[in-house]
Amino acid sequence: MRFFVVGDVSVDLIYFLDRIPEAGEEVPAKRALMKPGGAGATIAANLASLGHKVFLAARVGKDSFSDLALSRIKQTGVELKHLQEDAEHTTSSVLIFVVSGGERSMVSHPGANRYLDASEFRPRSLDQIDGLVVSAYALAGGPQREYAVKALNAAKKRNIPIFADLGSGAVRIAGKELLEYLKGVDYLLMNQHELLTLTGASSISEGVQALHAYELQRVIVKVGPLGSIVVTPEEQELVEPYPVEGVVDSTGAGDAYTAAFAHAILEGHDLLTAARMANIAGALVTTAVGAQGRLITREDLETPLHAAK
Repeated sequence: MRFFVVGDVSVDLIYFLDRIPEAGEEVPAKRALMKPGGAGATIAANLASLGHKVFLAARVGKDSFSDLALSRIKQTGVELKHLQEDAEHTTSSVLIFVVSGGERSMVSHPGANRYLDASEFRPRSLDQIDGLVVSAYALAGGPQREYAVKALNAAKKRNIPIFADLGSGAVRIAGKELLEYLKGVDYLLMNQHELLTLTGASSISEGVQALHAYELQRVIVKVGPLGSIVVTPEEQELVEPYPVEGVVDSTGAGDAYTAAFAHAILEGHDLLTAARMANIAGALVTTAVGAQGRLITREDLETPLHAAK
């Protein structure tokens, strides 16, 4: 299959701490690393690792960070002909604090990503594409938003399945405006916090109900250790989590989930099986450090499913 991905590329600066420092306080880090990251790059790298042809639309600075930010996606063979370079703005960076159990807090700077030049998008770029994946960070603002909207419109005209993945930062910045851009997309994926924040609802069912006004028929809600919930007009079902040991870092788990879900749908699996495979992907990623430290393969997804049967 051939995927077109619109999203961010960044460098993740990861600090492992016993606890998050208070204002004005300094705490020592047990470990510090620099790793490639960004939702768009991580989704693209996982899709390529799953054997797909992947085109990534993103923008980086002409600086030392760009080489690291692009290192993993280059290794996986992601096609970068839609990558743009920016002489004025730096490559995006994200400061990540990881505490016991793999949970994290982040400080992000979008950098060159937000300046993705929409005038360079050509609708014909989607002529041979089987699926479009858009990270909501690409809709947070700036020229990048215009680029993402153009890609969404071109995909809809071509009846290309669209997978849209929310992010807490994107929800915080753009709020309900995101839903106007994502109205009618085929698959909307988010976690529980993003759903409740976006809709102002007090429960998942209330939040999903609020999404109906935006013609969103297939909603996938990631609920962390509980797995994920598949919601359609006909059903609402919790899909059990995939248990793993040795969780060290949850960075990139949601992006791996989205990649595996899109992979499974285009491979012909039903929604519940796709969510089950995505749960496996999200869980496995947490056993390595960094968003792209553990990329998902077909064997990763298929072996547990066969064993369950």
